[in-house]
Amino acid sequence: MSHPSQQEDGAQLNESYLAPVDRGFGAWSFLLAAFVVEGIVWGFPDSFGVFLDSYLNDPKFMNQPHASTLLPLIGPLSSGMIFCSSPVIYPINVRYPYLRRKMMWIGVILCGASLFGASFATKVPVLIGLQGILYAIGGSLLYAPCISYMTEWFVMRRGLASGVIFAGTSAGGLILPLVLPTLISHHGSAKTLRIISVVLTTILIPIVALIKPRLPESKNRAQATAPRSRTWMKSHTFWVLLAVNTVQGLGYFVPGVWLPTFAHEMNLSSTSSSLAVALLNGASLLSRLALGYLADKLNPWLLALSTLSLTSTATFILWGLLSRNLAGLLSFGIVYGALAGGWSSLWTGFIAPITKEDPNLVTYLFGYLMLSRGVGNILCTPISSALSTISESAHGKASTGFQVAGGRFENMILYVGLCFAGAAGVALLGWGLDAKAGRALKSCHLNEWKI
Repeated sequence: MSHPSQQEDGAQLNESYLAPVDRGFGAWSFLLAAFVVEGIVWGFPDSFGVFLDSYLNDPKFMNQPHASTLLPLIGPLSSGMIFCSSPVIYPINVRYPYLRRKMMWIGVILCGASLFGASFATKVPVLIGLQGILYAIGGSLLYAPCISYMTEWFVMRRGLASGVIFAGTSAGGLILPLVLPTLISHHGSAKTLRIISVVLTTILIPIVALIKPRLPESKNRAQATAPRSRTWMKSHTFWVLLAVNTVQGLGYFVPGVWLPTFAHEMNLSSTSSSLAVALLNGASLLSRLALGYLADKLNPWLLALSTLSLTSTATFILWGLLSRNLAGLLSFGIVYGALAGGWSSLWTGFIAPITKEDPNLVTYLFGYLMLSRGVGNILCTPISSALSTISESAHGKASTGFQVAGGRFENMILYVGLCFAGAAGVALLGWGLDAKAGRALKSCHLNEWKI
């Protein structure tokens, strides 16, 4: 039987062979690779507005029943399924970590095959099934291990790490809207899908090879357990965060889907409309990096309340009033991306006091946050489609964004602004509850000291 001191020495010796956390080539190479995976998995659905504009002007699809209602679902359905599958896939990553790399390779195959297959679709339901649903399944398998690996590689800099990874979505959303219109105009949407499927698969193969666990799989397998504590279920912070996250998600994705169509109704070129989406995503990239860094330093409720309330104001003023020309639309894209785009980078700041550095619990809670955001992501499209009204009297130049296309987007703009205002109100409640709990804890400690 081993002596306790010998066991401790052995544990320390084994630990010394592990790559360091928060620094070193292993951590930063993983972060770079995860950034690329994020950009591909999420950037493509988030840039679906470019394809939507093409599909809505293609008689092959528009002559089919309910096409104008079903086609806008593809992008949000894809990203929404990736979000909503998280509570299922993330626990699998925790309990069976040795399956993570296999999942990623299956995801690469499904993502490439789904886009390639969608290029041959002539029916709207088939297009939804391939470009929307099958792509989402592949994206879920490819992306989920990145979050699990992040909790191994980063501890003290986890907010920064999540910000860098989440910024990949914005990078993909910045590049693709600039590339896709040119490809579609020269080759059509079908051939563009084939080109993209080959390019993305070619990029992903070497990138996935770089994503490795910090802990040896044999050691991971022995430690694959559920989170040690369920006290998080009694945390008002997490439940209020979940509510804010859902309401924010109900509004956040609407501009990304509809800005190309909004620009088309203003008689702007496809390049100009794609530029608006690209600037939105470019500003989001910087926002995710900045808020990820600040989440490790400042009160997340303060950051949340500031960004949510300012986003609501910007939506009403910049999109509703000033987006009557290209300059106004581009200004809205930049400001909206900078204010709203970094929201998910704040998650680590909220859950850090709850998880107590338990990496498995971090992964679990991320799954629930992804689910609530996915609910908003999926529901926002049918809601915004219902709010989009077709006017027969859309003549003359609009004097405000509300009046573009005869007021077609007025209710949609109001909806987005009110979603962010509502989320800000719930965030204010959460901040107040946290402050009250902090005062109570401080008073308790003071009384104990006096005794």
